[in-house]
Amino acid sequence: MKIRIALAQYPITAHAHFEAWEKHISTWVENALREAPDLLLFPEYGSMELVHIFRAEIQEDIQLQVREMQSIYPQFCAVFEALAIKHQLILVAPSFPVEIGKSIVNRVSVFGKKGFIGYQDKFFMTRFENESWKIDSGAKKLTLFEAPWGKFGIQICYDIEFGIGSKLLCDAGATLILAPSCTETLRGATRVHVGARARALENQCYVAVSQTVGEALWSSAVDINFGYAACYATPDIGFSEEGIETVGIAQAEKWLFTELDFEKIQEVRADGQVLNFRDQRNILVNLASDAIEVKRVYTE
Repeated sequence: MKIRIALAQYPITAHAHFEAWEKHISTWVENALREAPDLLLFPEYGSMELVHIFRAEIQEDIQLQVREMQSIYPQFCAVFEALAIKHQLILVAPSFPVEIGKSIVNRVSVFGKKGFIGYQDKFFMTRFENESWKIDSGAKKLTLFEAPWGKFGIQICYDIEFGIGSKLLCDAGATLILAPSCTETLRGATRVHVGARARALENQCYVAVSQTVGEALWSSAVDINFGYAACYATPDIGFSEEGIETVGIAQAEKWLFTELDFEKIQEVRADGQVLNFRDQRNILVNLASDAIEVKRVYTE
């Protein structure tokens, strides 16, 4: 089965109030509709542009801002839920720092034709998240989203640089991994994209990346962004020689569109030039500290 997906190269933008941000997001979603996508992917920490609606002292305090963000989290989710229902598609929202008990986790929420579907929290935290921002690692639970056209999972930014999450998701049936990301430099973006290509090779699956772009110098957290969107597959029969399905121009503010054919994934897993997915399943992986649970959620 074939679907079209839209990957955001998304700028962090200043907004005077929540309603202005809502109009901005609605316009971004509507601009993607000309290509009739089945799924839209926004990047990691795209939600942090909402900090601009708060007082200057909150904008300048990287720990205080994530606490203040909790006051608008329900409204944030409601906007994306309404857009997904209105346009009858799957919408993967920008990640949001969500307070769980005494912890703050980096959460990506997914919305579908009937509303909220589920979420994925980030496992591996960067040094900035851990040491400066005080964002915590999420519970070791992976969500497998089951759509009529196939199964997909999410590996947020740094998570895609490690093989364990994508492997467990693909072992559970995923043929698409989404990697929303936020990086400051070409080095950071490269690490994410190299990880994405490695996961596509190992699991003979699609891996789609969405990243933030441009500068927001008023922000103490996401002030500098370097990124581009891309979709990768395994460099094998039926796919491009380099395993690059599509790649965007760095720092351009735009949607990147691509078509995915999941029958080709099944074919190459069964009878490719090499059988990476089959052979990797012989490798046992786990975290030393926590067992990882894979939870299935269904969408229409």
